[in-house]
Amino acid sequence: MTFSTSTSSIPPVATEDLSALRQRLLDLFCQVAYKEGDFLLSSGQRSTYYINGKQVTLHPWGGLAVGRMLLSMVPPGAIAVAGLTLGADPLVTATSVVAALAGRSLTPLIIRKEAKGHGTQAYIEGPTLPVGSEVAVLEDVVTTGQSALKAVERLREAGYVVQDVISLVDRNQGGAELYQQKGLRFQTVFTIADLQARWAALQSGNSAASQ
Repeated sequence: MTFSTSTSSIPPVATEDLSALRQRLLDLFCQVAYKEGDFLLSSGQRSTYYINGKQVTLHPWGGLAVGRMLLSMVPPGAIAVAGLTLGADPLVTATSVVAALAGRSLTPLIIRKEAKGHGTQAYIEGPTLPVGSEVAVLEDVVTTGQSALKAVERLREAGYVVQDVISLVDRNQGGAELYQQKGLRFQTVFTIADLQARWAALQSGNSAASQ
């Protein structure tokens, strides 16, 4: 499959089937979001690689692709999608917009890391939903799982029902196990193994082409 990360070239991400879309999104992650080196993560851990999910979620067509993929994984009972700022902001927006275009109403909610310092001093930004509403939590990259868990806790404190966490990438460093311990269902579009295998294949192909 050929594709371009050019902002002037928009592939058919709005209409192609999800299998092809997933592959296109995987390639985009490998080209613009995945890097190898020595990195300090937000969890405090050091890593030999780094994934900047915002390079994909804020990409001109990457956001649309992400919205379509995540929408396909949101449980039918959910009436809202939410996530911890800043990484989840484009995720919940894209998923909500794609849902609307598909005829489904999914309210987007943004969870602040700290309570708003003025006005209502709220943790949750977005329309107020009835108590007991089902909300799915979205995350770009899961490492330990703490960021999405904080969003889950804030939503539950507000009276919402949260049973699902959905991520774009799972680094396989404890997040899935944490969610299982907390009784949460966890789905991910990609694992780190998916990204690393595809990245290596693309590097090999580029090296062969240059010889």
